[in-house]
Amino acid sequence: MFSATILSVLGSVALVAGHFTITYPEMRGDSFATGASQYIYPCANVNQTAETNRTEWPLTGGSIALDLGHAWTYAFINVGLGTDYPVTNYSLTNDRPLNITGKGDLCMEKLDLPAGLTVTDGQNATIQVVTVGETGTALYNCADIIFKTSATVLSSDDCPSNSNITTATVEEVSTNETSSTNSTADATTTTTTSGAVGTTSSLATAGFVGVAAVVIGWLL
Repeated sequence: MFSATILSVLGSVALVAGHFTITYPEMRGDSFATGASQYIYPCANVNQTAETNRTEWPLTGGSIALDLGHAWTYAFINVGLGTDYPVTNYSLTNDRPLNITGKGDLCMEKLDLPAGLTVTDGQNATIQVVTVGETGTALYNCADIIFKTSATVLSSDDCPSNSNITTATVEEVSTNETSSTNSTADATTTTTTSGAVGTTSSLATAGFVGVAAVVIGWLL
């Protein structure tokens, strides 16, 4: 009995450790609460209420902070305009996943709104973060915001990231190879930093194919 209880508790701890939270903007609610589940699209079955907290966010984009529980993660960050359960159909990561290596706190001081998306002072919106780990299973959390001209991004002191965490923006490029028959090979480039976007490195084609499979599965 005691052993079974201990194993159950350890299993629950491991499950929670593999999940994630949005630490900024403030999450809509507790996605670990009874009835909620980060496996449920689009916002972990955490419902909006009249008292839903809304964090003020700049009109051109703002800060996002996450507490990650997986050793590596692909993350999609989206925004939807509106008050009542808006569709989060605008990407804050250029329609590409972030490849994040490392557990713990990751803070991005500013994610720009996509080109062509115009918002106004006082407009409500919802940010959705989707993470995909080594099993290919998607996890969801949401944070509700209000765009304000007076809002600012977090300062570097208020936006720390664990030193062991690196991020890479996955991008697809084409390279032409000359041989007896002309062929085109797909490759990927990534932009890697500790907690932000910066220096360039590369990923193997197979890695991008894996990402594409996850993206396609997520969209279906």
